[in-house]
Amino acid sequence: MQRECAVTPAFAVWITGLPSSGKSTITQALVEALHARTVDVAVLESDKLRQVLTPHPTYSEGERDTFYRAMAHIGALLVAHGVPVVFDATANRRRYRAAAGMAIRRFIEVYVECPLDVCLARDIKGVYRKAQTGEASTVPGAQASYEPPEHADLVVSGRDTAPRAAAGSIVRVLEDKGYLSLGGRQPRRADISPPACHEGLNDDPADPESAHAEGPGDARP
Repeated sequence: MQRECAVTPAFAVWITGLPSSGKSTITQALVEALHARTVDVAVLESDKLRQVLTPHPTYSEGERDTFYRAMAHIGALLVAHGVPVVFDATANRRRYRAAAGMAIRRFIEVYVECPLDVCLARDIKGVYRKAQTGEASTVPGAQASYEPPEHADLVVSGRDTAPRAAAGSIVRVLEDKGYLSLGGRQPRRADISPPACHEGLNDDPADPESAHAEGPGDARP
């Protein structure tokens, strides 16, 4: 027997793009824009999450499959409990982002489009340099392919669009989809009453058999 949790519907935004395309800068601007509307979000940033899930990463295809599956699952759990999520991750295969879109009904995918030569010139974390020197062999855009979204909810330029402008565009998409109130106050996480205790065993939001599962979202690449 289960009792439904009284939680405020949350959403998730996956910001994807090549390394050094501007994802993290736009993520920070989005967090600030949402905070100004009293919306607190959890940011799942791939490098920080890897420190916990794969502290000695090999970036192999199999490891990436496992890592992004776990990342999507964590995001789905947070959203199911009323916590909005921003994924800040390249996730070079479409299937990685699609898994999150299937597990989280209120989900949008944002593609930060940026020419590879601009990303190479920035190389904020030195990943392209490592690819050039042979220290790394699976860098998306260098040795590993990057699959851009085929049906992104929003495409922004990582070269020409200011981060605040990009964040404003993301907010408008969230409003248009009904995931965010039009200019109104959204409850902070602290304002949300804790969900009632579950009286059941199956509470996996990514499990289609779960009573708390999110329904499939829009078709994702």
